[in-house]
Amino acid sequence: MQRVTITLDDDLMADLDRIITARGYQNRSEAIRDLARSGLEQAAVEVAGTRNCVAALVYVYDHHARELPKRLAQEFHNHHDLSQATLHVHLNPESCLEVTVLKGRGAEVQSFANQVIAERGVRHGHVVYVPAPDGMAHSHSHPHGPGHTHSHTPRKTRGKPA
Repeated sequence: MQRVTITLDDDLMADLDRIITARGYQNRSEAIRDLARSGLEQAAVEVAGTRNCVAALVYVYDHHARELPKRLAQEFHNHHDLSQATLHVHLNPESCLEVTVLKGRGAEVQSFANQVIAERGVRHGHVVYVPAPDGMAHSHSHPHGPGHTHSHTPRKTRGKPA
């Protein structure tokens, strides 16, 4: 293990101390190690766009925005190979929150998430990337009519290659 000395401004140190207290860390070093690991995992997925990842896309949108629900539904249909599941929550008469689990190549997941977040009427959006677990199968696409593809994960069968 290596010892590193860093300088933090007072506001950042106060934020760090709040996290330490809220999460029950024994000391600042443990908290900083966890935060560094988390940041490195996030950066690795964002930089290595060819690696598989799992991500949670969280966004709030105005469901009264012109055609937005229809545009979002079309985007998800166009990228059904990435979208695994979506949770929809009505926050108030105007706003909905959605959390969508995405799985696929990092660059494709990031591009799709950026498209959703950039839609007019989406108020807030954030993506949390997690490196894919070891052994997560790669998906592949097959043509299925004009302009339409679908993906599936090959299954391994006992004694036979996938």
